[in-house]
Formats: sequence, C-alpha cells, structure tokens
Amino acid sequence: MEQRFKNKVVIVTGAAQGIGKACAIRFAREGGEIVIADRAEKQARLVQKQIRDKGGIAEVCVVDLETSAGAKEAMQTTMDKFGRIDVSVHNVGGTIWTKPFWEYPEDQIEKEINRSLWPTLWCCRAVIPYMIEQKHGAIVNVGSVATRGINRVPYSAAKGGVQAITTCLALELAEHGVRVNCVNPGGIDQGERAIPRTTEALTEIDQAGMQGVIDQTLRDTPMRRYGTPEEEAAAICFLAADEASYITGETLNVAGGGIG
Repeated sequence: MEQRFKNKVVIVTGAAQGIGKACAIRFAREGGEIVIADRAEKQARLVQKQIRDKGGIAEVCVVDLETSAGAKEAMQTTMDKFGRIDVSVHNVGGTIWTKPFWEYPEDQIEKEINRSLWPTLWCCRAVIPYMIEQKHGAIVNVGSVATRGINRVPYSAAKGGVQAITTCLALELAEHGVRVNCVNPGGIDQGERAIPRTTEALTEIDQAGMQGVIDQTLRDTPMRRYGTPEEEAAAICFLAADEASYITGETLNVAGGGIG
C-alpha cells in the first residue's frame, strides 16, 4: 500500500473500535504516526498493539471528548509527543436510542447531542490553533446519512450540526491552508461492539425503532447491503491525503448510494 501519510501525524478520535479503529489502522499502514484518542483505554491499547505489532507508530490518549477540556488534552498530548498535527479525524458519535422523537425523554435527547455533536465541535476548536500556526492541515469529520432517516431525531440533529461545522469551518480556514471535509457513513456492519453505547436494557419501543432504522437502511440503499468500517476508512483517508488538496467544505456520502 502506498505511503500517503509517511512522516505525518494523525489523531483519530473514537479509535478504539469501529470506523475509528479502521481509520487508525489504515493511516498507520500508510505510514502515519497515530494518536488513538478514546475514553475506552483497554480497547484503545489493543488497537495500539495491533498497529505496533505491524511496525507502526501509535500512542494512546485516554480522554472524554464530550468536554472541551478533553479535546484540548487530546490535541496538546499529540503536540507534546510529535510536535505537530497533520490530520485530525473526528469520529466520536453514534446513535444510542432509536424511536419516534416524541418518545425520547429529555435526558436522552441531551445525551445524544452530547455524544454526537460536542466531540466534533470541541475537537475542531482545539486543533485549529495548531493547524493555523503550521499553515497546513486536514480535518475530516464523520457525519451520517441519518440526517434523512427515521427514529433518530436527536442523533440526526447532532450529525446535521457536524455537516454545518464542516462547511462553515472550511470557509474560515481556507486562507490558512487548512482543509475541512466530512464523510457521511450509511448503515455500517461493525459486528459485536467492544464498547456498548448504553448498558441500559432497550425498551420495546427502542427495539421496534431500531428495526425501523434497519428496514429503511436496506430499502433505501441501492447496493442493498451494509458497509464496512474499512470502506469508510478508505474515503476518510482519501479526503485527508494530499491528493485531495483541492477539496474542502465537502460532505461525501459513503453509503452504498443511499442518502438517508
């Protein structure tokens, strides 16, 4: 595999599993020096070991990225270890509950927003000063085609925010040599999750809501299948690479032709 990220420093948030893990591994295979930022230390260390066992360079930063302090710590740790940040992938997020909007209690709405909006917003804010000073950098945010889906209004609102952050920030940072793009995954088959999104038992309403999401995803995806984390990672790595140097402010659906 070509070494598009040789001698480049890449931080990937939410890299202990799923799309983030696939990104960290692929960036490392292509020569990148990786920082795995996640609050699940055990799983993050396993990803680090997997990269190191293949001869790659990887460090772990255990942080809560739902907070501004956590995002600042992740970026500062990366700077302390490597002296720069060339690529920042903001992947933290994910639907916790699935049901009609009126069935969500207020605390669940807040938790969905906290999980899927704030980590990207805070991480963008934390990494910008370093990239402006360097006069270069690539940010790739992870959104979702769920902005045109059912039974996930709070999550969809958060991911709509991620897309808006991408577009507006790209306009602000273009003159500083920093690109900002977004990948919107469709339905992704991640297998059994190493880290559950909630330890609470799902209600019958949530279970029915999830089945509705699955049915819609398969119905509205022309390729009639779920994607893989590796397929998402391929698109994310492309947008982060120098070959995408004239692309900024774009949102790319990587969803088998689906748009929601």
